Amino acid sequence: MPSNSSSSIRARGRKLPARYAGFIMPLVLSVLMTLVVSAIATARSLGFSGDFLATWPAAWGLSWLVAFPTLLLVLPLVRRIVALMVEAPGR
Repeated sequence: MPSNSSSSIRARGRKLPARYAGFIMPLVLSVLMTLVVSAIATARSLGFSGDFLATWPAAWGLSWLVAFPTLLLVLPLVRRIVALMVEAPGR
């Protein structure tokens, strides 16, 4: 059976259309960054004790609730600032 790119994509699962990238990228970025930063801040405050596991999920959730909408708002500005600082590809 010949393998082509469309059948291999279907075999791995369906992807979202490209128009969602502007929403999905800040979503994934905010989840990962707040996960790491809240874990570090919680561990710094409480240490890795039983209190850490009881406190960290709420700290992460609150930080994500702030970070995700903030990223949605500031990402266009950040892209413009970066474009002023970095040469465009192909130039």
